Amino acid sequence: MAKLSKKRKAALAKFDATRAYELNEATKIIKQISSTKFDATVDIAVRLGVDPKKSTEMVRGTVSLPHGTGRDVRVLVLADPAKCEEAMAAGADMAGLDEYVDKIKEGWTDVDVIICTPNVMAKVGALGRVLGPRGLMPNPKTGTVTMDVAKAVQEVKAGKIDFKVDKSGIIHAVIGKASFDADKLSANANELLTTLVKLKPSTAKGTYIKSISISSTMSPGVLVDSRSLQS
Repeated sequence: MAKLSKKRKAALAKFDATRAYELNEATKIIKQISSTKFDATVDIAVRLGVDPKKSTEMVRGTVSLPHGTGRDVRVLVLADPAKCEEAMAAGADMAGLDEYVDKIKEGWTDVDVIICTPNVMAKVGALGRVLGPRGLMPNPKTGTVTMDVAKAVQEVKAGKIDFKVDKSGIIHAVIGKASFDADKLSANANELLTTLVKLKPSTAKGTYIKSISISSTMSPGVLVDSRSLQS
């Protein structure tokens, strides 16, 4: 068994790892046990009672976090020149088409979100093998395939994130930074969780939200009591 570091032992001594806390209390604990020298990212993991192998139980969507993620999201827009101008004016970090398509084909993926217009999907679709495994493929369901590129860029920059249940039935998402107030972390987490509840598949049986855990970079996870969520 791996030995626990002094920092991890100190963090585990500040809360009960077997107990599920109210959401507000859990975010306060995360702030207390985050000990990195940098501003740690706070993540949430939600285990759902779904079978991702069934297309009818694939939970996927987007949510705009009320307080953003605290991250500097690098946005690339793939479109015709006129739309690229709109995207750059709206705050996109990069915009273009053929030059970026060629770079991506060679393996370049130094970007966080890719937005494109429907008329260039023939070219973008050919990048699926590179972008798909990295979660970067534009998709109409997440609002990243749209003619309103300016709005899409602004939403992403403001804190809009997309999520998708993995093969283990778990949703992983960023809800902020350790420097955020506990109330802001709670509000972001609650926004995501209430969105997940609304997306519950009609075919899902039994308990839908099985467990919730919040953690920061290199910290232990803190369990959250789903009954503490705001309606």
